[in-house]
Amino acid sequence: MLKKAKAWAKALKRDIIALWLAARDPRVPLRAKLVAGAVAAYALSPVDLIPDFIPVLGYLDDLVLVPLGILIAIRLVPQDLMGEFRLAAEQRSNRPTSRSGLVFILAIWLACIIFLIWSLKDLF
Repeated sequence: MLKKAKAWAKALKRDIIALWLAARDPRVPLRAKLVAGAVAAYALSPVDLIPDFIPVLGYLDDLVLVPLGILIAIRLVPQDLMGEFRLAAEQRSNRPTSRSGLVFILAIWLACIIFLIWSLKDLF
């Protein structure tokens, strides 16, 4: 069972990099590029939307949202191109990072903090 989990995790990592490559390829349809780019940016972002220290919910995005997003994005990318991107992802030695994903997640957190402050301003 542990062997299967490791293989699944390795395949997910490969698919994230493949989606990162797909989001930058001109042969990929626009809708697939947008979804692949969003999924890859979130998965490669050093900051989670829901921090892992929050019980249960912290790991929910890593265990459910990311794999579900990967599955949807893979279905949107043409299969022949996805095979090409997977092969290229396996050959890459360095893992890309997503600064745009980081900026997006930080913007969401900032918007939440501003909304919270704005909502509580009448209490003080």
